[in-house]
Amino acid sequence: MSLQEDVTEWSCGACGGTLEIVKVGFTYMKGNFEVDLPACNGCGLVLVSEELATGKMADAERILEDK
Repeated sequence: MSLQEDVTEWSCGACGGTLEIVKVGFTYMKGNFEVDLPACNGCGLVLVSEELATGKMADAERILEDK
């Protein structure tokens, strides 16, 4: 199962709130990106999975830096 399918079973480690999928904005090298990620509905803390951080986000970072 993917993280997004399991999001209802997770809770925030900071405040104990429930997680829900929301659009999260990222800015990198003057580029703006929106991604649907789990975030706490209480404090707003966003969960970025290791797979996303070391995979797709790292690939996008390399592409932007090569330009």
